[in-house]
Amino acid sequence: MFKNYIISQKQNIINSVCDLITYPSISEETNNPDMPFGKACNDALKYFLNLANSLGFKTKNVDGFCGFAEFGEGKELIGIIGHLDVVPAIEEDWNYSPFIPTIENNLIFGRGAIDDKGPVISSLYAMKAVMDYCINNNIKINKRVRLIVGLNEETDWKCINYYKEHEEIPTIGFSPDADFPCIYAEKAVLSLLISQELIPSAITIEDINCENNAINVVPKFCSLVLNLDNSISIENVLNFLKDSISSKSYEIDIYKIDNSKIKLTSYGVAAHSAHPDLGINAINRLLIILNELFEEFKINSYSLINAFHKYIGDNYSGNNMKINFKDESGALTLTPSQLYIKNNSLNLAINLRIPVSININRIENIFKTTFARNTVSTLKSNPAIYISKDNQLVKKLCNIFNEETNLNLTPIAIGGATFARAFPNCISFGMNFPNDKDMCHQVDEFVDIDKLILATNIYSKAIFELLVNS
Repeated sequence: MFKNYIISQKQNIINSVCDLITYPSISEETNNPDMPFGKACNDALKYFLNLANSLGFKTKNVDGFCGFAEFGEGKELIGIIGHLDVVPAIEEDWNYSPFIPTIENNLIFGRGAIDDKGPVISSLYAMKAVMDYCINNNIKINKRVRLIVGLNEETDWKCINYYKEHEEIPTIGFSPDADFPCIYAEKAVLSLLISQELIPSAITIEDINCENNAINVVPKFCSLVLNLDNSISIENVLNFLKDSISSKSYEIDIYKIDNSKIKLTSYGVAAHSAHPDLGINAINRLLIILNELFEEFKINSYSLINAFHKYIGDNYSGNNMKINFKDESGALTLTPSQLYIKNNSLNLAINLRIPVSININRIENIFKTTFARNTVSTLKSNPAIYISKDNQLVKKLCNIFNEETNLNLTPIAIGGATFARAFPNCISFGMNFPNDKDMCHQVDEFVDIDKLILATNIYSKAIFELLVNS
């Protein structure tokens, strides 16, 4: 029904995705009332609104916090909810420049290609296909379709919260920010900050470099300096560290600064914290080595590090904690995301993805008990979303995906937190395809062009069904 039109727009879709990638839209809160999340995010929003306007949609900039494109008539509002902000990208880690789109082997490389700029553009052109089809075939529309784009999804959701305070709430909808065939459950998300006052000791941690890693990203880099007093031989410490690191085959560099200081630099692999098993956590590897070092040299002043491995597990890799919960949505996972020193305190920020049947307050209390000698504060708490697999929206979207792909898949649960949970009767729907590697938050993030076009066709069918047949 829509395939021929979408194929005719293939190059425009590719160009629009590439154009959006050029904006380094990492959300940063500012005091500028015209661009509350920074110039790059504001520029990305303006580009989206101008593009939507040129395609014939009604558009609105919601005070710089977010925006939307809309078509149709009537009281009922169908929502499609995405975002234009992205997580940071360290250019030297990439084989391609993260904000200069590169097309190679039918893939578009660039930050935001799959999370969430590609899916937003796919949804926009899907709306265009449906709008034009209805006009050309004199199909009366008595509902509206609105594509809402936020600018602060990767951090605090202030954009979508502002929208909810000032704009109309959709009655039904989806977010193109997860996986196909469709999502019926999303784990709760809990970010905690564990802090302990620094106490002078024979070995002291200082000069940590890992504060700016995003809370929802497995850190791929962390460095720190160990300062030794004259009661401990630096050669003994160096030898122990080399043996410990070698026995685990960790990629951690050791550098002797002088006769009292050693620098450790840990390297990992970045991944979305919803899938910590896909990455290698640079912080966690350092904490494991430090815990062994402190036990060997009887350093008792870092209760945070000791408790972390005593209760979480020395061989922690993302989902094999001693604190173990699991249900149909998966296992409890934990990502140490940030490590830094501030106000004479050692601070460890962690990001947890909690199974839907587990009360989020229960997990908070477990960690407050586990780290009773430390201060535990909540940075962010986002409840789970759960909609029955028999829900009509879930069944409809899943069936559409299966029809368009000739598959026979069932709805799934994920650890990610999408804008779907911001609204009632809304679920996540694509755009990662089954068995594809999840490139969200990864180095060399990309979107497959063929699947970008296929997703656009799937979204067109979904929008039409919600608009005309529901």
